[in-house]
Order: sequence, then structure tokens, then C-alpha cells
Amino acid sequence: MNVLVLNSGSSSLKFQLIATDLERIGKDADETLCRGDVERIGGEAIVTVQQGKGSKQMFTAALKDIRAALDFLVRRIAPEVWPMCTRSGIRVHGGETFVESALIDDKVLQGIEDWIDLAPLHNPNNIKGILAAREIFGTGVPQVAVFDTAFHHSLPEHALSPITCTGGTVFAGLAFTDRYRTLRKLTREQTHLVALHLGNGCLAAAIRGGRSVDTSMGMTPLEGLVMGTRSGDIDPAIVDLIATKEGLSVQEVDTLLNKQSGLLGISGLTNDMRALQEELREHDDRRVRLAIEIFCYRARKYIGAFLAGMGGADAVIFTGGIGENSAPVREAICEGLQWAGLRLDKRRNEKMVGLEGRITADDSALAAYVISTNEELLIARDTVRCIEGEPHPA
Repeated sequence: MNVLVLNSGSSSLKFQLIATDLERIGKDADETLCRGDVERIGGEAIVTVQQGKGSKQMFTAALKDIRAALDFLVRRIAPEVWPMCTRSGIRVHGGETFVESALIDDKVLQGIEDWIDLAPLHNPNNIKGILAAREIFGTGVPQVAVFDTAFHHSLPEHALSPITCTGGTVFAGLAFTDRYRTLRKLTREQTHLVALHLGNGCLAAAIRGGRSVDTSMGMTPLEGLVMGTRSGDIDPAIVDLIATKEGLSVQEVDTLLNKQSGLLGISGLTNDMRALQEELREHDDRRVRLAIEIFCYRARKYIGAFLAGMGGADAVIFTGGIGENSAPVREAICEGLQWAGLRLDKRRNEKMVGLEGRITADDSALAAYVISTNEELLIARDTVRCIEGEPHPA
């Protein structure tokens, strides 16, 4: 079975075509046949495609929307590959409605639309991907919605938003499911974790025995850690204050907090951590230094809070683009956690870039690991299980 995994953005389309089935899953023998992305959709788009382990190919094309981008991939790029697509899987927010992956029909599609208010940046775009795939491949290629929120349905009521009393945690559920299983393979233990997904979007999660018991995000992705362009935790009164002082509408303040804050807003330069670290090395800019320090401090605060909430943990996980690749950020976050028994091994940490493994000393009471993931593979596997009627593994 070959599964096409789609992830649609407002002006981008990422994809992987993965050969997998229940036997391959059991043997961990899935194979990526083709992968790539389309960027700058709506104008002169940039298309990157890689077949198997071959070299990447780049194209440009005028593509007005997601449907045009997918059609271009199917008809113009590696046409001998796409007829092998027999299933399609797509990642979406399922709110409280969906607790497991579901075969997409009109009722499921309506359910995804119903949660647009909580995922205004993601669900509308992925719905476009669903409709584009339905139009191009027809009903002969069934589609499965894999819900990134499903992992967090185990949140206890006391961890929910005090305003809404709803578990609206948005993303990284797929990632944490995958990383928890990976860490179990490494340690051979049922592990209690504090997991940090650090990228342009950031999320901390407390995981007890494989179940999510708390997260940094709330009803929307704005709550929690400082992110690339999102503010993270703020005093709620700030919204009215900014609106009054600056003469902004509530929607304009929402845009400010979601798209013009975080690393971008503090530094006044960029939301890219790599660029900020390079700028700091070259110029020691005060705002850039402050942006990185606040980012790391907030992450450390959440580790401490979740350790207190769970009564301790066995390990801290770093993942995501920043978490997997920035040794200085990991070091800054871990600094000051000696009270919790975490003792970083600096040499291990510096070597752990693009790799998986432990970054703390062997005798550290609280371990820390770098764990990467392949969310597209997880979506493909869940698509197979959903169609075959197989239960999701614990």
C-alpha cells in the first residue's frame, strides 16, 4: 500500500509518498518513494522533489492554489510515481470531536470545518488539500484524517483551560506519540517525560506512562512557550491595553500576538533561531540576546512546572528544528536544572546535532535526550491502520 501524506499551508504544500502496510510497519520497513514541497503558491512557486534516495530536483511554475500545486506534482513531476498512490493521509485539528484517525467522508469533513475557530491557520488550508486530492484522485483513493490533537484527549480536567473547560490543545500530538515510542526503544522503560517541541511553533508536554497529562498550549496555540512569531503566555489584560493605547481592533491585536511577537517581536529582526544565534555571535545585539534568553528561560520554567505537577519525571526530551539542532539552546535551557538532578554532558550535547541520543551524564538522575521524528511516516502508518481496522498501538 502506498500512502500520499499531505500537509497544506497557506502558500505551501509538503508531501511524502510512503510504501507501507501492516507487515512493513511490524518490521519497521516502510519506504519513502518520493518527497518534497511546493512553496510560494499563489505566484511563481518553487517546487522541490526527491525520489527515493536520489538527488533533489527543483522547478518553478505559476501555481495559483493548492489544487494547482497538487495537479502540477501529479502531471508534471515524476508521473510514473503517482499512479502508485492508493491512499491519502492528512494531518488536522480534531478538537474534542475526534479521538482517533478517521476515513474522510462528508460528515468527517464537516467535523474538521467545525473546529476552524481553534485552528484558523491550519484546518482551512488542510481542508483545501483534502478537496484537491478528492478532485484529482477521485473516490478510488480513500483519504484518512489523522488528528494531531488526539494524543491530548487524555488530559485530566484540572489541566484544562479555566475559561472554556475544554481540551483545545492544538498540535504536536503526533510528534509526542512518536517520540515517546522512540524513547521507550532507547531506554526499554515506561517513561514519564517532560517533552519540548521547539521550532517556529513550540509546545511543552507532560507525559506520564505514554499519556498526555498537561501541555503548555491551551484552547489555541498562542498560550505557552515563546515561539517564532507567537508571544506565548501573557497577562490577558494586555489585549485591552494594547487595543486602547494603539487604537487597534481585537483582530489586529490577535494578529500582533500571533504573527509579530515571540522571537521576531523581541529581536526586531527575525523569527529564525539560527539567524539570531549568528547575529549574536557577530554583533552581540542586546535585543537578539534578550530574545534567545527569554525563549530559553520560558522553556526552563515549563520543565520545572511540569516536574512539580507530575511529582518528578525520568527524562526531558528535546525535539523539533531548534530542539534537535541547537546545542546552545539546549544547554541554556538545562542550565539551572541541577536541582532536579539534571547534569548535562557538554560534549555529548554539542555532538548531538541531527542525531538521537542522551545528552546528560550517565549518573544524571534526570536524563535528557534529543529525539527526532518523522511525522509523515506516523500519518502514513495511522492511515493504514485506520483502513485495515487495526487498533492504534499503545
